[in-house]
Amino acid sequence: MIQPETQTDIPSVRAVHSAAFPGTAEADLVDALRANDHLVVSVVASDESQLVGHVAFSPVTIEGVELVGVGLAPVAVLPSHQGRGFGGQLIRAGLDACRELGIDYVVVLGHPTYYPRFGFTPASAFSLENEYGAGDEFMVIELTPKCLAGHSGLVQYGDEFRALA
Repeated sequence: MIQPETQTDIPSVRAVHSAAFPGTAEADLVDALRANDHLVVSVVASDESQLVGHVAFSPVTIEGVELVGVGLAPVAVLPSHQGRGFGGQLIRAGLDACRELGIDYVVVLGHPTYYPRFGFTPASAFSLENEYGAGDEFMVIELTPKCLAGHSGLVQYGDEFRALA
């Protein structure tokens, strides 16, 4: 089952991120985004008995560009449930929720062979740069068709990301 995060999901969301990644940086990031009211979209996946996955979308900006953008990060699935399609379901549901909210574009810093299946393309094709020096791993999808035409620049994530870097 895929649905928006609720208040009762918060401890399980933290547990999923803590189990899926070494350390607690991603769990801390989600907590900080939530505390600052910067979780634009937060979606969870459950099986019959427990919460097994989570994806977060938070605001990003391009200096001088008046579009509404978000970054997809982080996404996590319990190790025992990885490879069973939960991550893809979460990403699709999150992108659908972003479309419903009128988000113009979504960026992701992730594996360049995984995210294209959802419509992401290299951000460099749009002359977009990132704060982390990533190349093909930095990708974008336009939810509003052709919204990035004629725009370029540095995509900046929220302070919560810089605090954890």
